[in-house]
Amino acid sequence: MKLSERKKKILQIVVDDYIETAVPVSSKNITDKYMHDISSATVRSELSALEELGYLTQLHTSSGRVPSPEAYKLYVSELMVKDKLSQKDLNYIKKIFTEKTGNIEHVFHSAVKVISDLTDYTSIGVPAAGVDEKIEVVKLVRIKPTEALVIIVTQSRLYKDNYIQLPKDITDEAVDNASDMLNKVFVSKTLLETEEVSVEALASFTEYKEIFLNVIDALKEYAARNEDVVMEGEDKILNHPEYADVDRIKNFLSVVSSNDKMVHILNDDGSDIKINVKIGTEEGTDGIPEGCSVVSATYSVNGQKLGTYGVIGPSRMDYQKVVSVLENVGKILESILSGK
Repeated sequence: MKLSERKKKILQIVVDDYIETAVPVSSKNITDKYMHDISSATVRSELSALEELGYLTQLHTSSGRVPSPEAYKLYVSELMVKDKLSQKDLNYIKKIFTEKTGNIEHVFHSAVKVISDLTDYTSIGVPAAGVDEKIEVVKLVRIKPTEALVIIVTQSRLYKDNYIQLPKDITDEAVDNASDMLNKVFVSKTLLETEEVSVEALASFTEYKEIFLNVIDALKEYAARNEDVVMEGEDKILNHPEYADVDRIKNFLSVVSSNDKMVHILNDDGSDIKINVKIGTEEGTDGIPEGCSVVSATYSVNGQKLGTYGVIGPSRMDYQKVVSVLENVGKILESILSGK
């Protein structure tokens, strides 16, 4: 059923007021604060109709109404008035990114922190999978006599947490030579393509064959690895009255503490700064805890996907502020990294 303009206005008021106060909204509250020219009886009738349509619920027969998941969905898609960030907030975003643009990992972590700081919700970031990016540098850094750190630099990522065993008595010069040979074989290939390196390439390593095989194993591990999840402000969920309930807190923490669950929730095939809103229901939509919402955006620069960033918080979320922060972070990040 298509809603009349008056029903839409009343629903918008209910959602806005409930987001701000966390208190069920009554017809008297609406007429006293927002709609002075309409009788309380008329508003009551419209609230009852919106409840029958599934947009509002009543916690108790004597209480006001609260929005349902369907109300939040309609609010975000049609009723919400987009918020504008203050100049102070915009300057803060620019300052953080300008300081960190030399390192893509710093940029990624900074984006997650900025989003949490400005929204006051738990923020999450999942970097874009790097399996299709071309390798630019392969470097072996000797850590111990028989151990080396494998450093792989791709177009936008740095892999530096895999160690390999070195042959006994190998010299530093030989380790450098092995690095040079690895670069000749792997540079300009993607992580997936490294698994198809020919037998001829292996044969050319001779005395470095053991190193070559160990590096291949490290590359396979990087290619198969699940995306890392970065999170900021996990404890901010406790600032909201909905999470005074211990079971709700446990449910929330069980989701945000699982990388696999968070990657699934934030999964988005988009390549633009496209806002994606998912609202949890009693059935557990997309793995989102009941009473929670996730708002996310995928950022790209010069056609290269950087990752997906989002906010997870109560369904009674300040969507206006969250959407505005996500959009502005993406635009400023793109502008700075592309040199515009």
